[in-house]
Amino acid sequence: MDRVNPVYATMATTIFEEMSGLARETGAINLGQGFPDTAEPEELLRAAADAVLAGPNQYPPSAGLPVLREAVAGWYGRFQSLDITAGDVLITSGATEAIAAALLAIVSAGDEVILLEPMYDAYRPLVERAGGVARAVTMRPPDWRLPIGEVAAAIGPRTRAIVLNNPNNPTGRVFSRPELAALAELCVAHDLIAICDEVWEHIVFDGARHVPMIALPGMAERAVKIGSAGKIFGLTGWKVGFVVAAPRLLQPIARAHQFLTFTTPPNLQIAVAHGLGLDDDFFARSRIGLERSRNYLSALLTAAGFAVLPGEGTYFLTVDLATSGMREDDAALARRLVREAGVASIPLSPFYMSDAAPRGLLRLCFAKPDDILAEAAGRLGQWLAGRSA
Repeated sequence: MDRVNPVYATMATTIFEEMSGLARETGAINLGQGFPDTAEPEELLRAAADAVLAGPNQYPPSAGLPVLREAVAGWYGRFQSLDITAGDVLITSGATEAIAAALLAIVSAGDEVILLEPMYDAYRPLVERAGGVARAVTMRPPDWRLPIGEVAAAIGPRTRAIVLNNPNNPTGRVFSRPELAALAELCVAHDLIAICDEVWEHIVFDGARHVPMIALPGMAERAVKIGSAGKIFGLTGWKVGFVVAAPRLLQPIARAHQFLTFTTPPNLQIAVAHGLGLDDDFFARSRIGLERSRNYLSALLTAAGFAVLPGEGTYFLTVDLATSGMREDDAALARRLVREAGVASIPLSPFYMSDAAPRGLLRLCFAKPDDILAEAAGRLGQWLAGRSA
């Protein structure tokens, strides 16, 4: 084992794979891993099927098919008022590949990268694989605000970049324009690159609007914007991602991308381009449906006796175990709930790299049909009532 890369040598199976595996093993309802169990958009499925039959099915350009790059630029112009062209867009095999390519292109050995925790668990190993040093800054429940003062204190002479996930997984927080503007000011003042994981940008609720960092003053030349067709359309297995950046950043990211996956299946690119051209009502219906599901699960859990933290976006709600009357470790309890209640969740503690991790928060995915949400909440409620009896 001393002959392999130490970043991966002792790495455990991800919590997502573990909990989904337990759900399959036990037949539990899987509210853990973030994928929807709702109807998939047939129009996109047909577009992908037609494209694979009609072709082309050989290597597309590494940067992506022009039709998709143009569609991405157009979609961001429609919904986020970004003035970009197809030349500002790179297509990747999923957003995680885009994050990897960005970090490999931007981070050199010894560079420090600030990560805001709780965070998507791919960030730290990808930083370290690029030769960088991860520095954690902790956000705290229940409001999960950006701790700008702590971010400023974490910036040192070797700091090269900050990774921002907005809307945030796992907390569901949608950061405000003033918070993002303060972060942008730090990036400009310290010449930092912001790698912006914005895959949940379409899934924001309560009338909120997603604010892209790349649109803020001083950020056009120093932000890397990453999006995901899988999240926009609820087709997580398609793994079609987007990178938007100025040429000085996009060019080296594209070079890193060509030696990771090189390209992405052409039929999926054609189908996503078709989907991005659908009318505004298609996207509004998707968002409204998810907001209704969030409200439904939150109401069911609250009625069952669980304390639910606010969720402003993504597919996820967070349950506060301590406020719900449980003083148990979240990871241990999540494993118990699969077997005892028949519901899989995700503990938040694996989303931290520092010792600041709270040990009493569980993430639940609400992108499911009503009957599944009702059954899951009923099982959890029965388990909680039995525990209190």
